[in-house]
Amino acid sequence: MGLLKDPVTLLLTLPAVLWAISFHEFCHGYAAYLVGDPTASRAGRLSLNPLHHFDLVGTLMLLFVGFGWAKPVPINPGYFRHPKRDLIFVSLAGVIGNVLTAIVCVLFLRFLGNAWFDLAGRAGVTVVLQMIRINMGLAAFNLIPIPPLDGSRILQAFLPYRYREYYYWLERYGIIILCVLLVTGVIDILYYPIARLLWSLLPF
Repeated sequence: MGLLKDPVTLLLTLPAVLWAISFHEFCHGYAAYLVGDPTASRAGRLSLNPLHHFDLVGTLMLLFVGFGWAKPVPINPGYFRHPKRDLIFVSLAGVIGNVLTAIVCVLFLRFLGNAWFDLAGRAGVTVVLQMIRINMGLAAFNLIPIPPLDGSRILQAFLPYRYREYYYWLERYGIIILCVLLVTGVIDILYYPIARLLWSLLPF
């Protein structure tokens, strides 16, 4: 909760949070649209407007803890031309969008950091650094294989048919399990190895 003691940093973090959740869900919806599913488009979710993707608890988590979630974009796998492949593609799209955002920000600081500091000062650099941190946090958290996170959809695509009933049971109680793991801190065991792997992709 350090941001509560630093309202300036809190304010400078908001653009990163709003972009991360909006672009993440937009990427899901657009990927689904590309493989034949118009559900997100019909629901008005092919948008970068944060209000279309806002989830209060997930946004606060993202803002203060560094990982969180947005309101999931609706998809209908019944429209998919190649169900397993398309489910993986759509599930990974949001994570890829966040990681690509972070990569662009790292490259921006590497090649234009000094000029940006001269133009926007420390506040401008902080915004870009928070873009990297928040987008990577959202990407890593969503790869955890617990519903309703993206990692669970990827896991679902690889599960043999005989294990699907266990997955559907987990899906019913996934949000409860996720909350328990968050409160107890056990989520860190799953989150940090994924985060370290994703951070290793950045061109520092």
